[in-house]
Amino acid sequence: MAFRKAVKGTALIGGGAIATVFGLSQFSQYRNKHGALVQVQAAEDVPIKNHLPTREQQILALQTVSEFDVIVIGGGATGCGCALDAATRGLKTALLERYDFSSGTSSRSTKLIHGGVRYLQKAIMKLDFEQYRMVKEALEERAHLLQSAPHLSAPLPIMLPIYKWWQLPYYWIGIKLYDLVAGSQCLKSSYVLTKARALELFPMLRKDKLVGAIVYYDGQHNDARMNLAIALTAARYGAATANYAEVRHLLKTTEPAGGRPRVCGVRCRDVLTGKEFDVRAKCVINATGPFTDSVRKMDDEEVPNICQPSAGVHIVMPGYYSPDNMGLLDPATSDGRVIFFLPWEKMTIAGTTDSPTDVTSHPIPTEEDINFILSEVRNYLGADVEVRRGDVLAAWSGIRPLVTDPNSKDTQSISRNHVVTISDSGLVTIAGGKWTTYRAMARDAVDAAIQEHNLKAGSSKTMGLQLEGAQDWSPTLYIRLVQDYGLESEVAQHLASTYGDKAFEVAKIAQVTGKRWPIVGKRLVSEFPYIEAEVVYGVKEYARTAVDMISRRTRLAFLNVQAAEEALPRIVDIMGKELNWSEQKKKEELETAKKFLYYEMGYKVKTDQLTDSSEISLMPSDIERYKKRFHMFDKDKKGFITILDVQRVLESISVQIAENTLHEILNEVDLNKNGQVELNEFLQLMSAIQKGHVSGSRLAVLMKSAEENLRRRAVIPVDRSGGGV
Repeated sequence: MAFRKAVKGTALIGGGAIATVFGLSQFSQYRNKHGALVQVQAAEDVPIKNHLPTREQQILALQTVSEFDVIVIGGGATGCGCALDAATRGLKTALLERYDFSSGTSSRSTKLIHGGVRYLQKAIMKLDFEQYRMVKEALEERAHLLQSAPHLSAPLPIMLPIYKWWQLPYYWIGIKLYDLVAGSQCLKSSYVLTKARALELFPMLRKDKLVGAIVYYDGQHNDARMNLAIALTAARYGAATANYAEVRHLLKTTEPAGGRPRVCGVRCRDVLTGKEFDVRAKCVINATGPFTDSVRKMDDEEVPNICQPSAGVHIVMPGYYSPDNMGLLDPATSDGRVIFFLPWEKMTIAGTTDSPTDVTSHPIPTEEDINFILSEVRNYLGADVEVRRGDVLAAWSGIRPLVTDPNSKDTQSISRNHVVTISDSGLVTIAGGKWTTYRAMARDAVDAAIQEHNLKAGSSKTMGLQLEGAQDWSPTLYIRLVQDYGLESEVAQHLASTYGDKAFEVAKIAQVTGKRWPIVGKRLVSEFPYIEAEVVYGVKEYARTAVDMISRRTRLAFLNVQAAEEALPRIVDIMGKELNWSEQKKKEELETAKKFLYYEMGYKVKTDQLTDSSEISLMPSDIERYKKRFHMFDKDKKGFITILDVQRVLESISVQIAENTLHEILNEVDLNKNGQVELNEFLQLMSAIQKGHVSGSRLAVLMKSAEENLRRRAVIPVDRSGGGV
């Protein structure tokens, strides 16, 4: 009864605010929908290439075209969006990225396509029309993204648990306003849940004091693949897109009429070959995210900084921490931030933090941030769910490029919207904003470039434009992959949701397994649906390093760093064959990728959980039990065990494990890397496992199983059990 009264009271309280927002929303919706129809029709007239140019062809185009209309610096979502917008308007376009497409912030997001519930709250509370417009635009762009790449994105229900009765009307009004601002582009209507129903849908939720919950909808996507799809689509529309093409400095010429210096191109370096060359253009657009100011200072060393970088850390945990299709929002953490807890790629992603940072190409997640997120997760999950530090499978930090608006009266205040500036020499800079609004940001940047440089082009044609792989995709496309090629169902679903209608091109080059089923498709690692053919296809998609492959063509590094490391040797071998790498180059790629996993993807913070100085806090009875288990392998009482000791025990119970697998298993625990596991290292491991700092250790599982199997002669499991970093 109390629950029903609260809901009825909420409806009365929110009526006036909802009516006001509804009127604004409907007018804006009509205007934008009418304009979008014109743009979709116009985009159909733009020619598109059936075959994707190779990277070598793209580099050649950069060197041979006498003058482009537009050069875009930056291969993140906004930069690729600018290139696509300009190319579809018929402008001769070049896109230059120093590293790989989406190698920075655009691949390290929360994976949400959203309008920003908290910004709408601020807009209402402070009567801030600019904040309202920002949310409105983001919701319109959310609808566009979901339609332009349906294979890479989908609506996601997100639960807001309520633990105090007064919060129910407060949050219900806010969420309903969010629906109404979206208008006809509302994904699905939000709704209220009773406590019982909330626990049924999200059984891991903390039960005590739970009043009920509100569920609303936003979008979710594979951010790096979405970014790549934008870049590939731009390339098909004629843009000369090149990764590993570094801008060394800007080229300038003197204006004949007024004598002003004007930007007329860039000095470019092919990072892979070291060759430098000039690329000339009528206009240069700076879309470099956190590196905005470094490019602005190439133009004018005295220009003040406008970027105020903020680091956001995310962690990935096993999928059993959340339902398959329900996210969770913590609207007010212990320090006032917002934390999302979302299912993603059959895992669970949690984040983000928000703290000032220095600009770097290689941000590193800290143990402090990881523990903060884990602490907030514990607050919302039931006491029967043990949130373990050892279950963190991957962790990363992304730099959000917050900006101040130099055109604003208050140049110190952070702009939550995007900012377009034009320097005296004609450099166009687009900064700020968010992933969801990349298309609108690109449109505004190209509009400014056209006006400033008198380029001959019409209005933007990207609204409604389908991205790479979307044209002939359907939700049942994966069934054809299973039936026509003999792929596993899980692999087929993965290919369809990653490549869209291009999945058939991947399936065609998939290797025969030699098994009855699946017929084709050799997996890179057993527990993920990535197959070897994706590495070959990834090279065609401009992947040039092993890091490109494990982090952006596949998402292994973001899902499980140990699985990514396990897949690396095979990935390097395949890429080496495709790109004619020498043995030395293959070795360098392997080491670079391992360093990337170690520092940028959370592997280091895993090893920090188990070090030579790790405290052993075990009961005396446990120590004796583990010593007995250890000495079962260390028959000679050496004080350490080697691969030979493990092989001897396994042979005695008729179990065979490949030698390279045994090397990997022991190396996970060998802290001083001397090729052997000492008793103290083993006790440190068992202590860390008991404290929840380490989970899924294959050596611990193997030794326990061996102890039991010496009596029962059963098979020992050696697959990774989902242990984290």
